[in-house]
Amino acid sequence: MSDVKQDLELVSVTKRYGPTVAVDAISHHFKTSTYTCLLGPSGCGKSSTLRMIAGHETVSDGSVLLAGRDISNLPPAKRGTAMMFQNYALFPHLSVLDNVSFSLKMKGVDKADRRKKAGEMLELVDLTSLSDRLPAQLSGGQQQRVALARALITRPQVLLLDEPLSALDPFLRIRMRSELRKLQKELGISFLHVTHGQDEALALADEIVVMNNATIEQAGSARDVFNAPKTKFVAQFMGGHNVINLPDGDVAIRTDAVSMTTVENGRIEANVVAIEYQGTHVSILTKIAGDQEVTALIPDAAFFAQPHNPGDQVGLLWDQTSQHQLTA
Repeated sequence: MSDVKQDLELVSVTKRYGPTVAVDAISHHFKTSTYTCLLGPSGCGKSSTLRMIAGHETVSDGSVLLAGRDISNLPPAKRGTAMMFQNYALFPHLSVLDNVSFSLKMKGVDKADRRKKAGEMLELVDLTSLSDRLPAQLSGGQQQRVALARALITRPQVLLLDEPLSALDPFLRIRMRSELRKLQKELGISFLHVTHGQDEALALADEIVVMNNATIEQAGSARDVFNAPKTKFVAQFMGGHNVINLPDGDVAIRTDAVSMTTVENGRIEANVVAIEYQGTHVSILTKIAGDQEVTALIPDAAFFAQPHNPGDQVGLLWDQTSQHQLTA
């Protein structure tokens, strides 16, 4: 069982840039040894939050607590956190080994000791054979692993990652997701990862914290946030849901829970607008009364057994248990 005293906690943390409030009095308790994703659209405050935890932005109001101590006013190197930047920020003139050991050099650790520790980190990220290369001689994925090793050599209690996969191609991004997850489990430290990618957050996170308009909109396990969105924004931002206005208010219904039938047998009559083949499934965009859009994600075999075309009138059907009431 994790030691609660090692947890990271935000207490009414606020960030102002002049009259603009970038982060508005957010409070959250991050559990030890978990992988958490701060998820939200551009400008929602997630990167400012991460940078305040790291010490690269000042806290306007509130406190950042780590292991029970207030680290809000400490310099980055004294916080017990380490940050991996989006652009990796590697020194182009230093070898891989010297990049990784640089922070230990700054702390006055002797050469033999820092090279030994850097070697251990490179072994951890599977880059031992490339220790003498310069950053320009590495692929994007290899550069990312050097940046990871450099951040981890300080043995932080929390590793902060600012959109670390955004510079990678889609194939490598998926591969690096599994490497990050594996590394977090092996090290047993907390990872706090900022992203605007829903797929990335769902694949990586024990906990997802969804931010919108400088506040936390919803937080919970990846499965809970996806399956039980509390607000219209979360349902739409997470994707995979329809938000429909019914007589008793807005409800969220997963697109894969909606099936198609005849007009007579459906719960709601709809008009097929567009059809998109997606391999395992076919996505069917329809419109219902009030010009509301509803998407049905149908298994490809089921669709091609009874295909539809744009302009068809159909009935939409879903189980009542798939309908999730939204609070806002």
